Amino acid sequence: MSTVTDPKTVVVRYVEAVRDGDLDVVRDSFAEDATWLYPGSLPVSRVWEGRDAIVDDFLGGMARYLDTAAPVAIELLNAFADGDQVLAEWTSKATAANGAAYDNRCAAVFTVRDGRITSVREYADTQHVASVLFPEA
Repeated sequence: MSTVTDPKTVVVRYVEAVRDGDLDVVRDSFAEDATWLYPGSLPVSRVWEGRDAIVDDFLGGMARYLDTAAPVAIELLNAFADGDQVLAEWTSKATAANGAAYDNRCAAVFTVRDGRITSVREYADTQHVASVLFPEA
């Protein structure tokens, strides 16, 4: 599907696909053997390995912690590239399944090779994630 190979363009395309709910582009953005490191000690904190685990289990699995009737607002604030590395910063706003307001500022270092994301190291306010999405954990 993708013919885009410029690392920054690949990452911007991915974030916009998440924002727009375009699952085909989200899936197409990742290499089959991609990894995603989500920090902290949350139930979702670990290295997610493989495109299917990232898209279906990690990203898709977060829906159970959100009010799916309410919109999720993703806004890309910055994207800087140096070779195959891209630093992206975005905000995520949503309503948690428990009704609490989720409003987080996130950043990640993406590695892109051959037009696909091969690794992500995400940084976020995990204390906010814990208190809003995982209050029982």
